[in-house]
Amino acid sequence: MTTPIETLIQAGTKVWLDSIDPQLVDSNYKLGVSGATSNPVIVSSLIESGKFDQWIEELTSEGKEAHDIAWSITNRMVQNAQDVFLPVWEKTEGNDGYVSFELDPLLEDPELDMPHDERVAKYIELGKFWGLGHKNRMIKVPATPAGIDALEELCAAGITLNVTLIFTMRQYHAAREAVWRGAQRRDSQDAFKSVYSIFVSRVDVYTEKHLPNLSDAAQGTLGIVNAKNIWKDNDEFWKPKNLKLQQEMIFASTGTKLPSDPPWKYVAAFAGDGIETNPPKTNDQVQESGKTFTKQIDQWPPADVLEELEANVDYVQLEKVLMEEGIAKFADPQKALLKLIESKKATV
Repeated sequence: MTTPIETLIQAGTKVWLDSIDPQLVDSNYKLGVSGATSNPVIVSSLIESGKFDQWIEELTSEGKEAHDIAWSITNRMVQNAQDVFLPVWEKTEGNDGYVSFELDPLLEDPELDMPHDERVAKYIELGKFWGLGHKNRMIKVPATPAGIDALEELCAAGITLNVTLIFTMRQYHAAREAVWRGAQRRDSQDAFKSVYSIFVSRVDVYTEKHLPNLSDAAQGTLGIVNAKNIWKDNDEFWKPKNLKLQQEMIFASTGTKLPSDPPWKYVAAFAGDGIETNPPKTNDQVQESGKTFTKQIDQWPPADVLEELEANVDYVQLEKVLMEEGIAKFADPQKALLKLIESKKATV
């Protein structure tokens, strides 16, 4: 019998896991999931679970500080996941089977107040350090001003990129153009692969809070409409390039945040193309749903809903608010992670 996740994959979607927990990576791989992604929130929760205390003891005994321990453990967990998905990468000749490694979110910490050019240089330095020499590792760089300004150099150096924290078409265009400039500086584009992570559910949380007067028909639809607009633009840009590998959209933040929404709301809406990075709970709920997923990526709400969104949404304000929240959601857990490691070090 075909499972719901299998029908999603058959519809044309690549399903990735929004976790690098070794047990979940193994179990989801068996379901047909073909990649994974990490971020500081995920790493922090895994270390907090106590599963990796032995690694902390080992690294502490080597004289490592909390910062180095955090990144050593992240590197190990990402590499473990890469080993699981390597057969997918080999079978698809580099088109799938990746695991994303997010660069230090503290680079964007407002308290750090690092000059723009120093931030850019640090992204390039860290991206090369953690990215070069890894067959199926993607380096995650946020679509901040400094992150975007680092993309061309990183891509030109041969790094496979996942541009994350994208909320608007403006960010996507700036990121895509920088990546493409870098790709054209390579000797060959045969191994060129890039993905662009558009965050979905947070956009609908934003409209609930900041645009409460939207009609019932329009409320809760902007996350999907916004992501589909960017997906369509991405498809139209890359298709004529006739590249060996796909340059794809990742639909991220696909776990629903409103109790009234079915847990597979976003999973169903984007079925048919691109990559969905689903939280473990969402993949579980999809499997338990018994649903058959069919291509919906090219389906849109009625014209009056689209017109209402166009008339009411200020994308400049949306980007400002969600980027501030997004940076905090990564920087704060990283700070908490370092404190957690310090406390565990003290007990060793």
